Amino acid sequence: MTAVVFLLAVTGVSAQIERPVKWQFGAKKISKDEAVVFMKATMDNGWHIYSQHVEEGGPIKTSFTFTPSGDFTLVGKTAEPKPKVKHEEVFKMDVGYFDKEVVFQQKVKLKKGQTTVKGAVEYMACDAERCLPPDEVTFAVAVK
Repeated sequence: MTAVVFLLAVTGVSAQIERPVKWQFGAKKISKDEAVVFMKATMDNGWHIYSQHVEEGGPIKTSFTFTPSGDFTLVGKTAEPKPKVKHEEVFKMDVGYFDKEVVFQQKVKLKKGQTTVKGAVEYMACDAERCLPPDEVTFAVAVK
């Protein structure tokens, strides 16, 4: 009997935490002193996240921060594919978004042959009815 109550309690708690976006991180060397860090978001059906380029007054845009390191420097800004765009009445503006999956890319210049690129991504996931509070995921990607 105790096991059944415990199982119901655990199931009830896990059902309250929604994580409609899964993140994966990786890197690929493109030369002896340059690499690209890949940050892939996969969204559950019906969910989306926003572009990095959302105007003030809009939803929380996806943003990346990289932990400073003496082992590498960032080259340019984090790249993203062309987002879908729709008018969101709640914000009274057109906003760029991604659904299903999206891969962001950040080029880095290596000061040594290898390093670990660390950072975080902040994003907001929404579906047709609601938006979840902004979430942050940290990452550490080995570049060899």
